[in-house]
Amino acid sequence: MKYVVDTSVLIDGRVSQMLESGELAGTIIIPEPALAELEAQANAGRMTGLQGLEEVRRIREIAEKKGFDVLFLGERPTLEQIKLARSGEIDNMIRKIAEEEDAVLITSDRVQYHVAVAKGIKAMFLTQKRIRPEDTKIVKFFTPDTASVHLREGVPPFAKRGRIGQLKLVKIRDEPMTLEELQQIAHEILEAARQDEDSSIEIERKGVIVVQLRDLRIAIAERPFADRMEITAVRPIAKVSLDEYGISEELKRRFIEKQRGILIAGPPGAGKSTFAASVANYLMENGYIVKTMESPRDLMVRDEITQYAPLEGDMSLTADVLLLVRPDYTIYDELRKTSDFQVFADMRLAGVGMIGVTHATRPIDAIQRMIGRVELGVIPQVVDTIIFIDAGKIRKVYELNFTVKVPYGMVEEDLARPVIEVIDFDTKRVEYEIYTYGEQVVVMPIEQEELDAVKKMIEEVISRYVTEYEVVVLSNKKAIVRVPEEEIPHLLGKRGRRIKRIENELKVRLEIQPLRLAGELKEVRVEESGKHYIIHAEGLEGKTVDVFAGNEYLFTAAVSKKGIIKVRKDKEAGKSLRLALMKGEKIYVRYRP
Repeated sequence: MKYVVDTSVLIDGRVSQMLESGELAGTIIIPEPALAELEAQANAGRMTGLQGLEEVRRIREIAEKKGFDVLFLGERPTLEQIKLARSGEIDNMIRKIAEEEDAVLITSDRVQYHVAVAKGIKAMFLTQKRIRPEDTKIVKFFTPDTASVHLREGVPPFAKRGRIGQLKLVKIRDEPMTLEELQQIAHEILEAARQDEDSSIEIERKGVIVVQLRDLRIAIAERPFADRMEITAVRPIAKVSLDEYGISEELKRRFIEKQRGILIAGPPGAGKSTFAASVANYLMENGYIVKTMESPRDLMVRDEITQYAPLEGDMSLTADVLLLVRPDYTIYDELRKTSDFQVFADMRLAGVGMIGVTHATRPIDAIQRMIGRVELGVIPQVVDTIIFIDAGKIRKVYELNFTVKVPYGMVEEDLARPVIEVIDFDTKRVEYEIYTYGEQVVVMPIEQEELDAVKKMIEEVISRYVTEYEVVVLSNKKAIVRVPEEEIPHLLGKRGRRIKRIENELKVRLEIQPLRLAGELKEVRVEESGKHYIIHAEGLEGKTVDVFAGNEYLFTAAVSKKGIIKVRKDKEAGKSLRLALMKGEKIYVRYRP
């Protein structure tokens, strides 16, 4: 008998087993088109090509031992025919060889078998041996507390075991892994992934394959990408609900009160993806439609949540589809390249709630990774919350606020500019300010301990002169001191000498304002005209009024007979009014009897 073997059974490795067991006996014809396809796969770094070529070698060795002939027949396909392999061109060339040689075609490709039978060609269909993920050798290396398994050619296998944050590297056995053993394990993984509907081959590049085998994320690396063959399998060892993180009700409300831009940051292996999956499940439970963008797709989320991979290898194409699907929230796991941050920003600005997962060693680093990739002024609209995870716990939560102010460390009002404030979510203290200075982007840490010390020092000195006061420290060089209106002259001293002496003693510039001015505030309209701001205070003609921005006192002025106050832009009052208007604050006046 003559047998023609196609590419599928060469990759499967079944023919050599059948020859060895005596199920097959006769001349084995290996088509040149099949050999060329395997060679092309091997040159592209795909493991299937190397497996098929290894099977050809085994067939020749067994045939030589048992006295069978092995023939290589057919014409080598052109480059165009190899490119058309998926459309059936190579399979057609193999069928022609079987037909011309009056041989039995052996295949494990169901379509190939049915086409051959339809054309009257003798064919044998080999059902693929069912390999369940739970039966693979890689799974047997795992114990309930194993987070990852590391197999490397010529080295004993290792595993990381324990709880998140307390993982230890332990040796599984003393004997080193051989190349043949690793290849067999890799073959099992690939076959199980192809056959299991809950598993998939996520990435296949030259020298590396990434497989999602149920809850295992497996990276298979070989030469030339790696110096030796290596298999790394990672598994989440915890599936945690949001309540188990001890998360505050205020932060929970922040997730569900409206769609937000959230970054989950932390070092590798800190539990970022586990937390992201918990957030996704929580949002789904609260009535939000949630989707994910992942490569590989390894988040352990509810069945109702669809997990999207890069469409044609491009996440921007996936984003285009998601904008048509219109989810309430999208989990982007994970943000690494500039294109990832740009896609994240584009979807967020389109109104989709976004939760991104990114690597960072410090909480502030998550924001710094966006600088230069997303326009600085847009960052607070893209991301308003940072959650830093380490060792499976929430270590820090930041919220971002966009304002116009004089940055920390600066004094002059003319230096006011747009500033991103990075605020501790629990204490509400500003810990960093981000702004432009010239052509540079500055990420300025706010030394809260220093500000507290400055405030305490000012309070000690001011208490010598007034009984009631309020101190607001703007920076280590400037502060606002509010005292009862009747005590302001005493604090200022004759010709301002006392306050000048206090400022020299403290080395801090002080702005004196009335404390808790009583009376009804009236909202007014402000217009801009040439060198002036025009405050409309109709009904208060000829009166003296105090001007406020929100609850903050700005200055005192007289209302003209026309019911307006003209404030020069280049004066101190005009500068403070401009700053308040830039912040979007409402302007009020209060009649002073």
